[in-house]
Formats: sequence, structure tokens, C-alpha cells
Amino acid sequence: MLYDIYKGKLYAICLRYIKDTAEAEDVFIEGFHKIFNKIADFKEIGSFEGWMRRIMVNESLMYLRKNQLKHQIVPIPDTDIADEIVLSEDDNSLEFNEIMAVMDRLPVGYRTVFNLYVFEDMKHREIAEHLGISINTSKSQYLLAKKKILELLEMNKIKS
Repeated sequence: MLYDIYKGKLYAICLRYIKDTAEAEDVFIEGFHKIFNKIADFKEIGSFEGWMRRIMVNESLMYLRKNQLKHQIVPIPDTDIADEIVLSEDDNSLEFNEIMAVMDRLPVGYRTVFNLYVFEDMKHREIAEHLGISINTSKSQYLLAKKKILELLEMNKIKS
């Protein structure tokens, strides 16, 4: 029953980090296996769903560290990219599939940092610790991800 209730949400988390559906599915299954094995360890501090989400994020990050991420995040020295790059209000009407398609086109490093910052609400210090990068690299990857998202959204508008 637990699996049936949460499989959609938790699998979607894996897909946000891992493009390949078969690999995301493997990570999802490993994550659920860990949830079932550690369910007795849940301390009822915070929500149960939040606890499961954290497991899926950590499983996704472990997969990326082992397979892709270490070669995808390149430290970038301080950049002149403004912190004020934001998605325009016009982009609020985007469909989930359109957003996911744009996210899938981001390099792994950009996508990972963007997901952690935006969807997991982590601070750059936490992201840096999780990924073994500097805080400035986390910030630059995030800013470059936002810039790339804007470019891709603009390209999609032109094609439409």
C-alpha cells in the first residue's frame, strides 16, 4: 500500500536527477528497498513523506556521484552572472512535461544543483557539502542552470 501511494511522487524525484528512465527506475527501486528496510528507524521528526523524499534524493545523488556527476561539475571561478536571473512570470503557465523536457536538456551538474536548490530547498553550503564542491561552484552551477533554462524556454517559444 505504501508503494502504491507514493510511487509516482518518489519516482518523479529520481527522474528529476537522472535522465535515463531505466537508471532512474533502478535508483527508485533501491530507494524503496532502503525505505522498507529502514522504516523502523523513522523517528517521527518531520513528515514521513519528507523522510522518504530525502532517501530518494540521497539515492539519486549517490548514483550520480558514482556514475556521472564527478565528471560533470567543473569548478568555475567567480562569475559576473547576476544573482537576479529569474524565470519570467509568463513561464508560470508551462506544463509539467515542458518543464521536465527543459530540465532534461540541462547538463547533469546544472540539473543536480538546480534540483537541490529549488526543489529540495537546500542552501548552497549544504549542496556543496553533499556534492563535494565549493559553495561558489554550487552558486555558479545554479546561475548557469537558470540562464540555460531561460535560453531553452525562449527557444521553445520561438519554435511554437
